[in-house]
Amino acid sequence: MTGGVSIKNLNKSFGAITVLHDIELEVEPGEFVVLLGESGCGKSTLLRLVSGLEEDHEGEVWIADRDVTYSDPKDRSIAMVFQSYALYPHMSVFDNIAFGMKVRKTPKAEIAERVTRAAEVLKLDHLLDRKPGQLSGGQRQRVAIGRAMVRDPEVFLFDEPLSNLDAKLRGEMRAEIKRIHQTLQATILYVTHDQIEAMTLADKIVLLNEGRIEQLGSPISLYSDPDTLFAARFIGTPEINTLPVKLSVKDDAVSTVVNGVEFQLPRNRIRGRVRDGMPAMLAIRPEFLDLNRDGAVTTEHKVIMCEPTGSETYVALQQDESQIRLKIPGLATVPVGSMQRVAWDPNEVLLFDPGSGYRL
Repeated sequence: MTGGVSIKNLNKSFGAITVLHDIELEVEPGEFVVLLGESGCGKSTLLRLVSGLEEDHEGEVWIADRDVTYSDPKDRSIAMVFQSYALYPHMSVFDNIAFGMKVRKTPKAEIAERVTRAAEVLKLDHLLDRKPGQLSGGQRQRVAIGRAMVRDPEVFLFDEPLSNLDAKLRGEMRAEIKRIHQTLQATILYVTHDQIEAMTLADKIVLLNEGRIEQLGSPISLYSDPDTLFAARFIGTPEINTLPVKLSVKDDAVSTVVNGVEFQLPRNRIRGRVRDGMPAMLAIRPEFLDLNRDGAVTTEHKVIMCEPTGSETYVALQQDESQIRLKIPGLATVPVGSMQRVAWDPNEVLLFDPGSGYRL
């Protein structure tokens, strides 16, 4: 059983402070949608409004074509998985997963069937007799997911479920959650501040900024084609390079100067009208800068930091009063203090209005 979610003109305030502004969102049945943003952006509040745990708001919430705006959480056909596992330590894995069904007086045969099916999907079938204290953090999180699964909801709601796990377990659980979604084809609304979780899990990312939807779309579209400077900076590691520049426009050709070197900007990368002398924020991702390679545009910079991470190496170089960063595949040693030539790919340059932050 799976259904979509429709959020219409949703506004939420706490006293005089508005935390969500005119939220419009459509989640298709079976879609994995991640609500991504900084702490305090409103993503968890939005999830709680969908669940019915938060009230007193303007707008409508629909689940599986039913208006549930004023329905109790138990009547919304949802299941939630929280950052806290909330397992009963004295109960076995089987009893923790089955607890809600026992409270609702579900027949024993049906309980056994649902728990067994969920345990097989979650690879918990050999752990059903164990207590939570005998499980790893990842296994406990899978028990919490199993408890949600046996409700057979229209929609799963995840509120930062991996925040308590270390980096290794987070990676493992990301893969598990993706596998579970592919197996169940379930509708999932998932809250996180972690861009890697969002990029690896989502069919669609909803990027929130101060209670407003900054941009929504596929992970690739947010990364490659950001609408705003905020979106460009939020997605990507290391962060996208940004430099203040002035544009030169002659006979519809657009160019700028970086580090004393002029280069042409492809017109198809510019969305709107620009004028001669217009200030702009030039942005380019670190992977589109190369060391010691001839290119259409080559500048020279002093190396101020080299950070090997194993699979790739981050290099920071001086650029006027700031710095630019690039990344090199594999391990590399670039001497700090050395002068290095940097090749730019003009086809990967983005331009933003420095005032509004919107794409030019």
